[in-house]
Amino acid sequence: MKTVTFYTLGCKVNQYESEAMEEAFLDRGYRAVGRDEGADVFVINTCTVTHVADAKCRQAIRRAKRKNPQAVVAVVGCYVQVAPETVRAIEGVDVLIGTKGRDRIVDAVEEVSATGKKVEDVVDLDRVRRFDELGIATELSTTRAAIKVQEGCEMYCSYCIIPYARGHMASRDQGAILDEVRRLVRKGIKEYVLTGIHVASYGKEKAPDGQVEAERPRDLIDLVEAVAKIPGVERIRLSSIEPRWVTPEKLLRLAACGKFADHFHLSLQSGSDRILKAMNRKYDKALYLEKIREIRKVFPHAGLTTDVIVGFPGEIEEDFRETLAFVEKVGFSKIHIFPYSKREGTPAALFRNQVPPSIKKDRAARLAEREIVLRHAFMDRMEGEEVRVLFEEGGDKGNMEGYTGNYLRVRMKRKETWVNRIISGRIGKREGDVLHFEPEQ
Repeated sequence: MKTVTFYTLGCKVNQYESEAMEEAFLDRGYRAVGRDEGADVFVINTCTVTHVADAKCRQAIRRAKRKNPQAVVAVVGCYVQVAPETVRAIEGVDVLIGTKGRDRIVDAVEEVSATGKKVEDVVDLDRVRRFDELGIATELSTTRAAIKVQEGCEMYCSYCIIPYARGHMASRDQGAILDEVRRLVRKGIKEYVLTGIHVASYGKEKAPDGQVEAERPRDLIDLVEAVAKIPGVERIRLSSIEPRWVTPEKLLRLAACGKFADHFHLSLQSGSDRILKAMNRKYDKALYLEKIREIRKVFPHAGLTTDVIVGFPGEIEEDFRETLAFVEKVGFSKIHIFPYSKREGTPAALFRNQVPPSIKKDRAARLAEREIVLRHAFMDRMEGEEVRVLFEEGGDKGNMEGYTGNYLRVRMKRKETWVNRIISGRIGKREGDVLHFEPEQ
């Protein structure tokens, strides 16, 4: 039996796609092994969001060939899509597939095994507007499953390479999504995360030729409601969404479905209107704050997480201080911090006044200090609140851990029968980054 191993970089979408590709190999008789076991096939699912991600991809390719010189090395994903010449030039690469056509990866690998010739499939994304059906029938987690519902992005933020790596927006057929959820419900999965490259645009692209517009969902909210109606689905989350998607009407519908987790990841990127405009973001601070207030009217204890880029070209100390003040005003429960990474092919790469690395590092550290204070403050405010927790495998010293709807990690003494169950109780004291949980008696 041939063996296969995966090395995945990047976002939740990449993680989902790797699991789907792994399942395709298993269905064809392969056995999955760890990366240190010298597999017959190495699949490296790449990311290109930063220079660091690019470097990790190249290192992973070279490491795979050293581990087993006879292995077939397949490199797929975003880095391949935007820099095929660079990847092709790395010694030991046998298969190159971009961000389309990964459903054919097993055939490509077996073609290399049979012929000894390289296989390359990197399409022009301007000519492709389809959603590649690459679903999962067996989720590796026992409690939570990510469901990819959308592909591509056409926002063209000035710093972002993703529209060039992922191509045009394409929504997955709702029937296929619901079928996948039903399969995973039968396997006992309780929580579902609807994810995509720009998930808020689900259903918004032009209908393909021959498809009636009325047959397609009008919005992501329609999909959430459809998933919520499936018996056995107990909790639904959304991955990162644009602030402009949020409206009072949608929030009320999310609350009414009864299964939506009160956690919103609203990408911010900067607390300076001047920098937001230079980034080509489609909102300002006033609109963002309005959306936060709308969320808290319906979900008063909502967990609010975000992404912030520090050191964007032209960002001066005053802009950064505006960001510090704004995140304080919002009161985020968690902030993901990224020093700006120059990406060739994006408008921002040509901007003047690139910020020196030392300043980016300093600002990232200062924001990280503020993030810890905000995160702990949110956790402390939750003490004594009634919550529902989905418990998972893991924990230590006789403990078990799980997550609240607003995405706080809690811990309590282990009860085997509570794994993969949603339990009601109250939040106890905080201990570092974990909250104690007091179940109802």
